[in-house]
Amino acid sequence: MTAHPRFDPATAVWFKASYSSGDQNCLESALVPGVVPVRDSKLAEESPVVLFSPTSWSSFITELKSGN
Repeated sequence: MTAHPRFDPATAVWFKASYSSGDQNCLESALVPGVVPVRDSKLAEESPVVLFSPTSWSSFITELKSGN
């Protein structure tokens, strides 16, 4: 995977998923134009970051909501 030229995980403002529970079993994402970075909230700064294209992320969320 190649790094995104406008994304630095250390300076990104991360937020938890809206459906996350208080036990930290959730994902975090950051608002970055052209990419959707996602990481594990339990690991925070130590978490690997997965970068999705906006189209791929949207498809993934659509499938989750459909129960597939």
